[in-house]
Amino acid sequence: MRITSRFLVLLVLALLCSNCLFSQSSFRVFVKDADDKDPLAGVVLLVSGTANGAVTDKKGFAEIKNIPDGTAIIVYRYPGFEERRDTLLFPLTGITPLEVLLNAQIRSMDEVVITTTRSTRSIDNVPTRVEFIAGDEVDEKSAMTPGDIRMLLNETSGIQVQQTSAVTANSGIRIQGLDGRYTQILKDGFPLYSGFAGGLSIMQIPPLDLKQVEIIKGSASTLYGGGAIAGLINLISKTPSEKKELSFQLNGTSTLGLDLNGFYSQKFKKTGITLFASRNSGEAYDPSGTGFSAIPKFERYVFNPRLYIYFDSSTVLNVGLNASVENRLGGDMQYLKGQGDSIHRYFNRNISNRYSTQFDLTHTFANKMHLSLKSSLSWFDRSIEVPSYYFHGNQFSSYSELACSQRKEKVEWTAGLNAYTDDFNEKADSALLKRSYVLNTFGAFAQGTWTANSWLQAEGGLREDYVLNGKAFTLPRAALLFKISPELSSRIGGGLGYKSPTVFTESAEALQYRNVWPASKDLNAETSAGANGDLNFRESLFEHAGSLNLNVLAFYTQLSNPLVLTPSGAGYSFVNANGFTDTRGAELTAKLGYKRYQLFVAYTLTDTRNHFDGMNTVYPLTARHRINSDLVYEIENQWRIAAEAYYYSSQQLNDGTWGRDYWLCGFMVQKTGRRVTVYINFENLLNVQQAKFGPLNSGTVSNPVFGDVYAPLDGFVANAGIKLTI
Repeated sequence: MRITSRFLVLLVLALLCSNCLFSQSSFRVFVKDADDKDPLAGVVLLVSGTANGAVTDKKGFAEIKNIPDGTAIIVYRYPGFEERRDTLLFPLTGITPLEVLLNAQIRSMDEVVITTTRSTRSIDNVPTRVEFIAGDEVDEKSAMTPGDIRMLLNETSGIQVQQTSAVTANSGIRIQGLDGRYTQILKDGFPLYSGFAGGLSIMQIPPLDLKQVEIIKGSASTLYGGGAIAGLINLISKTPSEKKELSFQLNGTSTLGLDLNGFYSQKFKKTGITLFASRNSGEAYDPSGTGFSAIPKFERYVFNPRLYIYFDSSTVLNVGLNASVENRLGGDMQYLKGQGDSIHRYFNRNISNRYSTQFDLTHTFANKMHLSLKSSLSWFDRSIEVPSYYFHGNQFSSYSELACSQRKEKVEWTAGLNAYTDDFNEKADSALLKRSYVLNTFGAFAQGTWTANSWLQAEGGLREDYVLNGKAFTLPRAALLFKISPELSSRIGGGLGYKSPTVFTESAEALQYRNVWPASKDLNAETSAGANGDLNFRESLFEHAGSLNLNVLAFYTQLSNPLVLTPSGAGYSFVNANGFTDTRGAELTAKLGYKRYQLFVAYTLTDTRNHFDGMNTVYPLTARHRINSDLVYEIENQWRIAAEAYYYSSQQLNDGTWGRDYWLCGFMVQKTGRRVTVYINFENLLNVQQAKFGPLNSGTVSNPVFGDVYAPLDGFVANAGIKLTI
């Protein structure tokens, strides 16, 4: 047989190719979260320097084929986790897939830390359902309304801001359809806005010094005591970091409002400081020509300094002061302009002074046990004056807490004691209507969180409160977190709550407490039982260029012994209704992200009813259907453009009639530079005004009788501003 040279060359090439084919290997791996060992779906694996790679499936498994023998670097990339690089020698010994753990990216001190649940776990690993408004969202809303947090809360699904005065814009917060008195507002875990001090609260808290807002919907009384029947809102302040922050904000509105805000923060070696100061003012404004102010004339000053002392890495003390003074005047526009007479004489003046101190000392022991001591003192003084009537009172309250907590590998617990005092003193001319009271409460609480396995976490808590001259309340709660898969999780939870009777309700506020009799000592406390459950799905889309997050929440709360304000002779008395109030419903939210676009859409169904004396009636001033939508285009640290639309269905009013449904639309543009941020914002582009739906005043010019406020009174409003960062 004759072998040609060409045949020999082909034979050698074939042998070489065969050798290359047999010298290529496969790489099989399971990728998991280093913290909880959960599989990570969607992790991108690449052989460095090549286009050869794979993506992990729902079980965290991936296989890369055709890796040449020799040294190769495998790269792992996943959003929110540190990039990992492994240098491996192929072929690998053994056929069992490797297990690779990825570490979550280390967050800076200024980023997300959930505190409301009294846990050190991440928000994804807390069984209690907590909603979180992050710093960038807080910044966006602070550009829309720099003077208060009304818009920040009202544009959150399941929360409705209820205006209680037609001429001064006083408002309260409703969660899942229940009155504002069932919502507890905290500032850094301190209950500074309860009782009489809850009046005007959301209108007097500027958002510029807030780092984040944490919301628990449903009963949270086990954690923070009576009052959190519908839920709680915890406003978390910014804390100092080693990088100095100094910013100033100037904002003006088309309604002649002016906001001047300043914030300073810095951490030194052993100390740190934050300082917030603001001046907010506005002129009386009547866009609909009713003759009465839709926006009152007001002037407010706020001063909030806080000092941090770092004794060592284990012991930190911070002390702070919150101070706010305001003069708010609404009413007849001619009177407000100094042109009042015997006909144009109606006014409503609110003068308030708010001062509170905070003391917080924490120490961490070697075994990771934490001991904390908290204390606050608050003094709130407010007067309400209308023609022929004057209401004036002040509230002195205090809060003290000693708590201990510890986190181990699978169990975290916290326990403590606290005391809350509430002393309201009315400066009344008539002893008959004097509504002063003293309400002191002492409580003990304990809570434990347990990681049973990779797919189940459980949380349980118990509080025992004793109200002096009252009774004891036992408040259990429980919550479960199911991690069904990396994309799907579910939470269920519930608990009990209570609310001690006082005269400070939305219905009494709407009357300026005029002819409202004191809360009788024979009244029973309002008690509640509630539960909620949700299902959350999230998935990466478009080859990880986008994301989808879907959440469905169902809730139910029943309120026993509800306090109702009823006509009594020439005045009004509080009575415990013969029956109960309940609220049920659902929230459906969707967040879709793609590159620089974010779309948020939410639908809320709220069915709140009174079951009194065998009758079933609709709870007034609650929109049964609400739609929230927000589309944002953002180039980080450069541009932010947002368009929003909100729908409110018709609401039953207190007189039995129904209000109109309506849409609210807005648009905002913000340009961020290295040191200067400028923005312009347009609210209520459709110029919706309740005055267009029908008359709000059923009385006369000199003696007006205002109906319920369920829609905007101020119409279209534009504002623009500049924020300077030094």
